[in-house]
Amino acid sequence: MQKRMSLKDILIANAVPITFFILTFLAVLVAKIPILFLLSEIVRRLSRNTFLVLALIIPVVAGLGLNFAIVLGAMAAQAALFFVVDWGITGLKGILLAMVISSVISIFLGWIVGKTLNRAKGREMITSMILGFFANGVYQLIFLFFVGSLIPFRKTDFLLPQGVGLRNTVDLFGIVDGALNDLLTVNIGFITIYIVPLLFVVGLCIFLTFLLKTKLGQDFKAVGQDMHIARTAGIDVDKTRIIAVIFSTVFASIGQVIYLQDIGTINTYNSHEQIGLFSIAALLVGGASVKKANIWNAILGVILFHALFVVAPSAGNRLFGQPQIGEFFREFIAYAVIAFALAMHGWRSRKGK
Repeated sequence: MQKRMSLKDILIANAVPITFFILTFLAVLVAKIPILFLLSEIVRRLSRNTFLVLALIIPVVAGLGLNFAIVLGAMAAQAALFFVVDWGITGLKGILLAMVISSVISIFLGWIVGKTLNRAKGREMITSMILGFFANGVYQLIFLFFVGSLIPFRKTDFLLPQGVGLRNTVDLFGIVDGALNDLLTVNIGFITIYIVPLLFVVGLCIFLTFLLKTKLGQDFKAVGQDMHIARTAGIDVDKTRIIAVIFSTVFASIGQVIYLQDIGTINTYNSHEQIGLFSIAALLVGGASVKKANIWNAILGVILFHALFVVAPSAGNRLFGQPQIGEFFREFIAYAVIAFALAMHGWRSRKGK
């Protein structure tokens, strides 16, 4: 017979989302932002950011923890979009081609990350973070020094004045800007709902639900619970972990394409840097942990985390007369959420033992 959880146990288990809900509620009261505007922004961010957060679920289920290396998928997406822009392929064709190219690159990158994490069992999160930093250096080397010299790029207006290296900003307007958003929209009062990006999110939710019920999904769960027992049961643990990372990296690349077509511009050297941090923070805000995550954690996390993102500048301006404080608060809260969630996980693990 399963033991019923007490109110104290429920509060402890959901400490992160409860704390964040209270913080967000107080910030909304202070900011005094119109509710319709806030709802409009949350709906838009659900269609823009949820795919990226969902990309983190499979590695958590497979015991790899929080995969900071999804930034490699984001880099692959940006690289694909740069070449789509250079080739002049516009609209939906450009978006779909970028997704295909970035997915192919991400399969290779995910395989490399998976192989590396298999050599760092027990230290996957810090290893994936360092891999993200290393990959960022390689990315900047390629697009700052190789593009325009070793790698031909016909659109010279996107290159730096010396003809080598991409400019800090690549504009997607008139090429693939809003290519998914504009396919089908529904307006409810002041709220605009972009149907196609939301369909991508729903499609990924259905795929994850189906995948975790298959033999491969059961292998993910078995490896995540105990690698030794999984290996004894005949599961190829290393291969299963690599597949989990590949799935995550590919989903992150597609999610970054969806994100950037909504934004409309690519900050060449910075757009990908905070993707891992903010996506992980959103997942943790939704009640996930290092060892447990599901679709509802991702959706709830995006709502709460990005609601605070929307109101933080206005709250900072009303409290201190400086909207920039709200901008600093965004990054501070992202790191604080991750630290708090990891501390709670460590405390619960020691209590369990």
